[in-house]
Amino acid sequence: MTEIEQRSVCDGVNFRSVRDVKFKTVRMSVNFLLPLQKEAAASNAILPFLLSRASREYPDFTKLGERLAELYGADLSADVQKIGDVQMLSLYASGIADRYALQGESTSTELSKLLCSILFDPPFEDGLFPKEGFEQEQRQTIELIDSEFNDKRTYARQRCEEIMCKNEPYGISRYGSKEDIRNLKREELTGVWHYLIQNARIEIMVLGDCDPKPVYEGFYNAFQKLGKRSTVECPTVNVKKADQVNEVTEKMDIAQSKLVLGFRTAASLRDEQVEAVKLMVALFGGTPNSKLFLNVREKLSLCYYCSALYVSMKGIMLVQSGVETKNIEKAKEEILFQLEEIKKGNFDDNEVNAAKLSMCNSYRSLSDSLGGLEAWYLSQTFANYVKRPEEAAALISAVTRQQMIDAANNVTLDTVYRLVGNGVEKE
Repeated sequence: MTEIEQRSVCDGVNFRSVRDVKFKTVRMSVNFLLPLQKEAAASNAILPFLLSRASREYPDFTKLGERLAELYGADLSADVQKIGDVQMLSLYASGIADRYALQGESTSTELSKLLCSILFDPPFEDGLFPKEGFEQEQRQTIELIDSEFNDKRTYARQRCEEIMCKNEPYGISRYGSKEDIRNLKREELTGVWHYLIQNARIEIMVLGDCDPKPVYEGFYNAFQKLGKRSTVECPTVNVKKADQVNEVTEKMDIAQSKLVLGFRTAASLRDEQVEAVKLMVALFGGTPNSKLFLNVREKLSLCYYCSALYVSMKGIMLVQSGVETKNIEKAKEEILFQLEEIKKGNFDDNEVNAAKLSMCNSYRSLSDSLGGLEAWYLSQTFANYVKRPEEAAALISAVTRQQMIDAANNVTLDTVYRLVGNGVEKE
């Protein structure tokens, strides 16, 4: 039986625990949410990686590694993501469940203490983060940006989002630009850290087989020492309808061209019709039984891959495909034709049932991993009502055929992005 608790730590800091004894491990994360801004994205992005390197108590990789080894090979990591127009900076810790500790100690409590040590007591040198660590994380963040550029499927999607949302924060990279990362000054990061601790909206997640009470108390005591917080607002802009179609073509030395279509769906996370949109997107291009997969890829062989995804926080649908250059326009026409078919109701009950089954199975499988559960609940940070996966499955099952048709008829094409290759991969 899964036990879910939610409580406030202090102003702007929320604590949620998901306890399930079937897991043999525990996972916890501290997630800082800030408005995505071009001038702050780079300095924010480097910070969780910098913090995860050490603390005053464990001032280098060796000491920190020894402590993680003492906690039965516990793991510590960091990440940066986007949730709508919000930049989310995360620190994660995971380890074995308390009942498997050989000396009866609470590994979950010790992991929370370690996270607090890293977050609230960095190993400052004359008030600054260590120079060597800063320069290394600066290089590694640039390498992360380069790796996304080198993955042309990821790059094409990001370019489409950037063009589509050029006047919205969502068009900004989660890491900021390479130039901004290079121009970062070590001196400014101490102020960024102070602002993060005092002003970010914070979501603390604890999942697995552990007693959440001592973990909550540890974070509560740590935040009480900070005094009064002032939490920044984290709004997201939702454009309901595209006024015109933006078409952008870029060329690059790649073997396989990319085509990405960006649509506005008129429904986002807090709207009642969001379930209908999710199911419509699954029918359109979200499963191996979808119209895009069966027709554009399999029947007509126009694409190496072709799928649709829905960004619920922004109310955006993206269709991604890898194509031969000569087939780009044919693929675009067929993708739009398949969307028109849904708008006209040209699909049968078997297709609807297959889409429902696929979505419901994916929701049910979330409870098989702590990472899946964590991602699920964090994705609902800004929802009107936080649903369990089984509740979401029930809502999807209740969506009607007409609701799907209505959802499809609200979809408008916003952006067509073509990354045209010459058939030769650059060395």
